[in-house]
Amino acid sequence: MDRSIDYGNLMHEAMRGLIRKVLLDVAQNGLPGAHHFFITFDTSHPDAELADWLSDRYPDEMTVVMQHWYDNLEVGDDGFSITLNFGDLPEPLYIPYDAIKTFVDPSVEFGLRFETHSSDEDDDAATPRPSAKVPKPAARPASKAKDDREAAGEAGKDAEIVSLDSFRK
Repeated sequence: MDRSIDYGNLMHEAMRGLIRKVLLDVAQNGLPGAHHFFITFDTSHPDAELADWLSDRYPDEMTVVMQHWYDNLEVGDDGFSITLNFGDLPEPLYIPYDAIKTFVDPSVEFGLRFETHSSDEDDDAATPRPSAKVPKPAARPASKAKDDREAAGEAGKDAEIVSLDSFRK
């Protein structure tokens, strides 16, 4: 029997561990400086937990922004739970690390993307292909950002759901 090192899965586990360590630090110490996260995850993952209205609206994937307002961040071995505000409606979420598709911190131009590709030998099994490419955030005029904050009343009280298409090359 041939034995080989599965570098793809090892990278996959290491990158998920990095996300876990970052979230543990944030849970203990809060978000430092301008750091914030765009986290895209598979809403159909069997262990993901979110309100029915969110899973109905986002049946495949959803991107959440963890920035100014979040609550009850609890980091576990297999995933994390957090309460985010969706239009003045706090909603608890549980996101397994295996459900995460992208993790981006645009304040420092850092990003992780997890891709799966079916192999020719087994179409049912997806092989994770981690990527550490750093997406460049779309430039946004400072006046537009200020107008958005003023229109919201209080800066950052609502979680944003954004499309990461502008970050992809």
